[in-house]
Amino acid sequence: MTARGIRDEPDADDLDVEEALALVKDQPHPGRAGEHVPAPATGADSPDDQYTGDRHKGDRHGGTDRRSDGRNGGTDWRSDGRNGGADAPGDSGRSGRETRHARHKATPWPEARAIAARAGRARAGRDTTVSVSLTDALGLSLAAPLTALTDLPSFDTSAMDGWAVAGPGPWDVRETGVLAGNAEPEPLSDGEAVRIATGARVPADTSAVLRSEHGRTDDKDRLHATREIVPGQDIRPRGQECRKGDQLLAAGALVTPAVLGLAAAAGYDTLTAVRRPRVDLLVLGDELLTEGLPREGLIRDALGPLLPPWLRALGAEVTSVRRLGDDAEALYTAVTTSEADLIVTTGGTASGPVDHVHPTLRRIGAELLVDGVKVRPGHPMLLARLKEDQHLVGLPGNPLAAVSGLLTLAEPLLRALAAHPVPERYSLPLRDAVHGHPHDTRLVPVVLRGDHAVPLHYNGPAMLRGIAAADALAVVPPGGAAQGRETEMLDLPWATGGIGVCFT
Repeated sequence: MTARGIRDEPDADDLDVEEALALVKDQPHPGRAGEHVPAPATGADSPDDQYTGDRHKGDRHGGTDRRSDGRNGGTDWRSDGRNGGADAPGDSGRSGRETRHARHKATPWPEARAIAARAGRARAGRDTTVSVSLTDALGLSLAAPLTALTDLPSFDTSAMDGWAVAGPGPWDVRETGVLAGNAEPEPLSDGEAVRIATGARVPADTSAVLRSEHGRTDDKDRLHATREIVPGQDIRPRGQECRKGDQLLAAGALVTPAVLGLAAAAGYDTLTAVRRPRVDLLVLGDELLTEGLPREGLIRDALGPLLPPWLRALGAEVTSVRRLGDDAEALYTAVTTSEADLIVTTGGTASGPVDHVHPTLRRIGAELLVDGVKVRPGHPMLLARLKEDQHLVGLPGNPLAAVSGLLTLAEPLLRALAAHPVPERYSLPLRDAVHGHPHDTRLVPVVLRGDHAVPLHYNGPAMLRGIAAADALAVVPPGGAAQGRETEMLDLPWATGGIGVCFT
C-alpha cells in the first residue's frame, strides 16, 4: 500500500494519529438508535488541545497535521503573507489552543467540493466540444441537443410476424412475402393478403396486420382470421416515435448505451459531445515498488493501479501515468510541461524534507484554491489553479486518504469539466454508530444492505481493505453519527454502474 510514512500507534489501526489522540479521552459508547454520539472532549486538558503541531515532523502518511510552515490546510503560503490572517501552527510562543484553532482553518468538506465544482464549470465549454463517432461517444455528455434527422419509424412497418391484409376477409394470399429490408412492396387490393415479417415495410392500402397465431388457411389456401381485426392493428405508423426535427434529448444528456441506440436509429453517425478531460497522473515517492513483495523499507505502490481506472470512471482520459519518485526538479518539469486539463499528484502534500508539491506550486506561482480540507482521512489534500484552463489536485500518499481526496476534489472538478450531471444526493440510516472527529467530516466505507448502511472496519488512512469491499462512503459529520442516523452516502462507481460500464 502507498502509505507515505510509518505508523507506530498499534491501537490506532483505523484512525490517524490525531483522531486516535482525540478519541482517547472520554470515549463514548456506541449510541442506540436515536441517540447522539458525543464528540470526544476538547477542553483545555484534552489531547487535541495539547497538540502543538510539531508531532511527527515530516510525516507523510496523509493523516497528521503538518509542522510549522503554514501548510496544514486552509492557509496560504506563510512566507509571502497570503495566509488569510491565520498564523502557521507551531509558531514560536503560540499556545496549544491557538494552534488548534489555526490548524482548523482548513476548508470545510462541503465547501471544498463546491470550490472544485466551480473550478470545473469555469473551464467547461472552452474548446471542449468534439465530434465523435458513436463507437467513441459512450460516457460523454452531449454538447448539442439530439434532434431527429428522420421520422421514426421512417415508414409504416409491421409490428408482428403475420399477414398484411386489405379489406375484410377471407383473403387470397400472394405467393411472395415481404421481409424486413425489402424495397417498397406492391400495394394490396381488397381481399388480398401477403406474408410479412416484423419490421418489414407495410404495403400501401394495408388495413391491418394479422398475427400468425390469429390466422388459418383453408383447403383453397384462403386466409381466415380467428379473431376480430381492428383497423391499423399491429402496424407502427411512420413518425409514431418522433418526426424529423423533434428534439430527442437536451444538451448535457449523458451518452449511455440506450442513447447510442436512439442516435443511430435517428440517423446519426457522429455526435457533438463534451470531450473527456485529460488527466496526467504523477506518482511520487522513492519508497514505492511496482512489483513483488515489500522489502528493505520499500512498499508496493497501490495508487498507481487504483487511480487511472477510477479517473476513467469519473469521465477522464488518463493521458499519462508517471512515477517521479521524490525528485523536485522532475516534479517541476512534469507540472510545467503538462498539457492536461488536470494534473493529479499522489503524496508529497505535507511539509517533510522530500514533500515537494507545495514548493513546486509556489515556484510556478500557482493559485491555491483549497489547501487542506476538514475531512478524515486525507485532510492535507489540495487544489490549485496552475493556468486559466489547468488545475492540479494533490492527493495524500496514503491510499484511503487519496481516495478521500479523489472524491472530495477531483470528482466534482472532473464532473463539471465533462458536463456530467450532478448525482442526486441521498441518505441511509447507519446500522452501527460511527465515531466522529471533533472538528472534521469523516468518510467511512460502508456496504449497503437493504435500507441500511453497514460501516466497515479497516478504514484508516493507509488501508484499502475496507474500501475494496465497500459500496459507498458514509459522510459522517463532526462529532459522529449514532446508530440509525440518516447519513449522506457517496456511491462508488462500480456499485451503481457495474465494472464494465464504469471502467471501459
